[in-house]
Amino acid sequence: MSNVLVITNRKLCKEDFFGRIEALAAAGPGGIILREKDLPEAEYLELARQTAEICDRYQTPCVLHSFPGAALELGVKRLHLPFPILRNLSPDERAYFTVLGASCHSAEDAREAEALGCTYITAGHVFDTDCKKGLPGRGLEFLKQVCESVKTPVYAIGGIAPENYKEVMAAGAAGVCVMSGAMVCEAPGRYLSAFSEKTANTQKGIR
Repeated sequence: MSNVLVITNRKLCKEDFFGRIEALAAAGPGGIILREKDLPEAEYLELARQTAEICDRYQTPCVLHSFPGAALELGVKRLHLPFPILRNLSPDERAYFTVLGASCHSAEDAREAEALGCTYITAGHVFDTDCKKGLPGRGLEFLKQVCESVKTPVYAIGGIAPENYKEVMAAGAAGVCVMSGAMVCEAPGRYLSAFSEKTANTQKGIR
């Protein structure tokens, strides 16, 4: 199973969003994280309903983002949260999710996420990226420090590409997150396979 997680951004899609989701799900990523946190929860819920149905058809893990209520309503047990929302989840709510992720920007964040029961974390941004214009990447040493601070699998995010994938994995990451490349590439299958060709790593996804 791939250790590349796809993070969505419907605003980058040049075609129908659900068509892109289907193409990505068919390509077999480690999971698809439906970010789209700019939407009101009611609109996100409908987007999540259709996305989850597509992912289920291809047995690709679908991870919802930012809206615990939407995940609970749809019966989705995979959720990724920004830290302020994660901290406000009750222990019972956290226990509901079999996959729980958090966005971390320091080793201290990572240790707190682990203590709060996260099953994986994302660490970034590692490299310069258009998504964070004007903010320099934190670099591979930052990533290494985060990976060494926890036992929880760490997925690198920010400017990740097949060309730097091997360096990221060497720093201790369990996998990577990609957004822009996944949303605009011409052939999702070829794009995702380009990562696996760079290393013989056999880390599992987030099932």
